[in-house]
Amino acid sequence: MSYCIAIETMTDERKALHKNYHDNHYGFPIHDDNELFGRLIMEINQAGLSWETILKKEAGFREAYHNFNIKKVASYKEKDFTRLMSDPGIIRNRLKIQAAIENAKTILQLQNDHGSFKSWLELHHPKTKEEWVKHFKKTFRFTGGEIVNEFLMSIGFLPGAHSDSCPVYKKILKAKPKWKEAVL
Repeated sequence: MSYCIAIETMTDERKALHKNYHDNHYGFPIHDDNELFGRLIMEINQAGLSWETILKKEAGFREAYHNFNIKKVASYKEKDFTRLMSDPGIIRNRLKIQAAIENAKTILQLQNDHGSFKSWLELHHPKTKEEWVKHFKKTFRFTGGEIVNEFLMSIGFLPGAHSDSCPVYKKILKAKPKWKEAVL
């Protein structure tokens, strides 16, 4: 079931939680490296949980991870890890927290080598989902098939965030997602 159809069947309370993300973020290109990193953190943390849980904790993630500042997260020490493990505003999973810190360090290296995380993504575009998954697994921690797929769909590198019958789909096309350029 597509996200667009699912949101139509939600209760008003749940719909309110999902609407902003659905209408203004999901599938739209992201140009800021810190926001790309933040989306990767959120997608990693969603593994095994509902996206609704992550949306409810988004503000907590932003606060806990210094607004997804890559340089700050890459410099985290043991005391920061301990702080994160005891923060009820985020998902307190040892492997996911370690992945966020290590992935921040990896992104710093990618920025050094390619100018930005976004440039690194664009350098490897287009790829099939399977190719992206292999590439992410070699580069990042805690990035399985579903995480990579959702991350790339959510930032406009892979299609599928919205069905073509969803009103947001036309807005996505105007934002020029990378998948629209791809010929795979």
